[in-house]
Amino acid sequence: MLLDFLNQLLPPHHQIAELSFKNPEKMPSTAKERKAIFDIYCQNAQGGRFIVEMQKAKVKFFKDRSLFYSTFPIKEQAKKGGWDFRLMPVYLIAILDFVYDEKKEASKFRRDVCLKDQDGDLLYDKLHFKFPQMPLFTKQEHELDSHVDKWLYFLKNLENFDHIPAILNEPIFQKGFGIAELAHLKPKQLDDYQKSLLE
Repeated sequence: MLLDFLNQLLPPHHQIAELSFKNPEKMPSTAKERKAIFDIYCQNAQGGRFIVEMQKAKVKFFKDRSLFYSTFPIKEQAKKGGWDFRLMPVYLIAILDFVYDEKKEASKFRRDVCLKDQDGDLLYDKLHFKFPQMPLFTKQEHELDSHVDKWLYFLKNLENFDHIPAILNEPIFQKGFGIAELAHLKPKQLDDYQKSLLE
């Protein structure tokens, strides 16, 4: 499910082939330094690396924090000996449940950022930031016209659904609804459900 969703946000040449959950805390070199928290690491068929971070709570210095996080998978590519500094692509995808402060950006639901020069020409195609600001996604069910729209609608409205909307009645979203239902079970209900699977 996650792979399907993320590949909607990525270009065709950087589609994810596999993903894994790494140790969520990347400890810096000294105890006094800050910790960077990662959720998921992904790789495409060519070995490109991707960071996926879910941001629920609003944080200070969001852009600085994102840049800081992106340096970890860059540094991890370093090789001992005669390394030529060739890097694989790195994406930081932060799905935001808040709108960060800049007023001029308040109207932009999605920010896709890469390094460009003063003329707007692409300078470097190996470092990308993608920031969907979920509060600014306002499409209604009848306005969904792509698979990524469906995913965003699903993510934003999941907790308010009491049934699967017709437009989301597809295997990938049915699976998501099933997982969400289990996640909302109370401990005793979850225990009973798990026992029933063994009978």
